[in-house]
Amino acid sequence: MVLIALTYKKLVDRDFKILGIIEREMTRYEYVPVEVIERRAKMPSTHVAMILRKLNMLKLVKRRLGEYVGYRLTYLGLDMLALRSLVERGILHALGDKLGVGKESDVYSGLTPGGERVIVKFHRVGRTSFQRVVRVRHYAATKPYTSWYELAKIAGQREYRALEELYRVRALVPRPLGYSRHVVVTEFIEGVELYLYENAVDPEKMLRDILDTLRKAYLEVGIVHGDLSEYNVLVAISDEEEKPYIIDWPQYVEREHPAAEQLLRRDVEYIAKFFRKKYGVSIDAEKALRFVRGELEEPF
Repeated sequence: MVLIALTYKKLVDRDFKILGIIEREMTRYEYVPVEVIERRAKMPSTHVAMILRKLNMLKLVKRRLGEYVGYRLTYLGLDMLALRSLVERGILHALGDKLGVGKESDVYSGLTPGGERVIVKFHRVGRTSFQRVVRVRHYAATKPYTSWYELAKIAGQREYRALEELYRVRALVPRPLGYSRHVVVTEFIEGVELYLYENAVDPEKMLRDILDTLRKAYLEVGIVHGDLSEYNVLVAISDEEEKPYIIDWPQYVEREHPAAEQLLRRDVEYIAKFFRKKYGVSIDAEKALRFVRGELEEPF
């Protein structure tokens, strides 16, 4: 069993209560003073101290010593709160194996209470470089967010809302099932990353489907992916037909954003170049761009 699931099983209600207090107070403190935790918990100080020792031992909180003793959440602590919420709301029942690790996320398999296999994505914004995220992610630059956990929560919320809108207009994206804080749960798509997908049966249609999803995102939802590549397209075989699903949407920008046109052009040109080089698909990137913008009815 994975570390996250094992840790979750070791927690009881009062542990989650203390974690929740620390989470709420982290909007005011970098490290929440023990006195504040005790006051909010309305428990004897000896009980609070015992719970904090347990949470610290499990690496769910980090302790600060100095002028005062205080605690803040770690990513693992935030994971526990998100999982608790998803379990209580009937979205998630079990967490399975880790499927992938990225610079800004960890991806696991999971099960719903009804036994449906799902994807559970933990956003880890700023894990490798907090300053880099603030610099390159447009949503992080619009407001002076100062903490990793705020950015991670925003990334989760943005991705879920984008998927919700895209799925509603029948774009090829995973069906969103729910989210809490920085964790997003979607349907499980049995697919292969585009960069690993060899011997495509109909690469021209695959590219057309990708461009069609970008078009729906742009025209019907009003957003631009902003980071499209062969690494965030999953190819699944459904009814003997290749279906490319576009994933990883938290960095999208609205159509009205000053950088939207530049990012849209980059997305289209990059994917067109990839299909030309890997599968020999002949396509005019400018024409494909006009299709995505709604100026043409066909991209080829």
